[in-house]
Amino acid sequence: MCYYEKYINPFTDFGFKKIFGDEEDTELLESLINDILGLEGKDKIAKIIFKNGELLPDSPEDRKAIFDLYCIDEKGSEFIVELQKVHQEHFQSRALYYTTFPIQEQAVRGKWNFELSPIYFIGLLNFEVEKFKDSPEYLHYGKITDIKTKDVMYDNLNMIYVEIPKLKKRKEELSNHLEWWLYTFQNLNQLQEIPKRLKGDIIERVFDKAEFINLPKEEQEKYHKNLKVYRDLINSIDTAHAEGRVKGKIEGKIEIAKASLAQNIDIKTIALITGLSEEEIKGL
Repeated sequence: MCYYEKYINPFTDFGFKKIFGDEEDTELLESLINDILGLEGKDKIAKIIFKNGELLPDSPEDRKAIFDLYCIDEKGSEFIVELQKVHQEHFQSRALYYTTFPIQEQAVRGKWNFELSPIYFIGLLNFEVEKFKDSPEYLHYGKITDIKTKDVMYDNLNMIYVEIPKLKKRKEELSNHLEWWLYTFQNLNQLQEIPKRLKGDIIERVFDKAEFINLPKEEQEKYHKNLKVYRDLINSIDTAHAEGRVKGKIEGKIEIAKASLAQNIDIKTIALITGLSEEEIKGL
């Protein structure tokens, strides 16, 4: 099987977990989380430990949750890190649902005062969220707040979305370390060498982990299979979008034709305006 990309695609399940899911080497994930949270100095996460990424509900008939990465830091804060490859309907509801599992897991048996450690849901999104379509910001950080005063009502539930496609800068224009992370996500499998700016930076280690030729044979095969699944998923989404655009254009022409008929505009003129045939217009 021919392979032309030097580095694996980080948007595949295999690629994401190969780079960030190594329980023996958590520094890359720590760096990414610290940059997303804007943590510096003594506030930075120094060490995270992976937890079981599959959490089961109390009742067997309820849905379980399987996280991409689930970990806890040295202060007890819990992190769900999800890579979302394509747009998913009700993604925000799904993200909130996921946070209920670590919340319930913190409950202790017997007498409990309901104290909870901070929980962070971090969504690394390879799409733009409809709710934020008019915002140029790629990082959205939410807590439960008072809608009038904007004061934080509860500090320990944190919902964070990173809209990776919204970063539209060339590498010469990148202004902070988080943007270099997003640039790496966007371009890793298209690059042939490490950008000079990343030489000596922790992100340089991503390239070492992601170099295809250095993977064991069985991992290369696993990646190929996973890459095919990813490409099939992207192609199916692109096809659906294309069909939707065509359908939308046709529906728009029909609405114009109906409005024109209501104004007693002659059929030939309507045909010229809309591109519909006279027979199609008569059938309306």
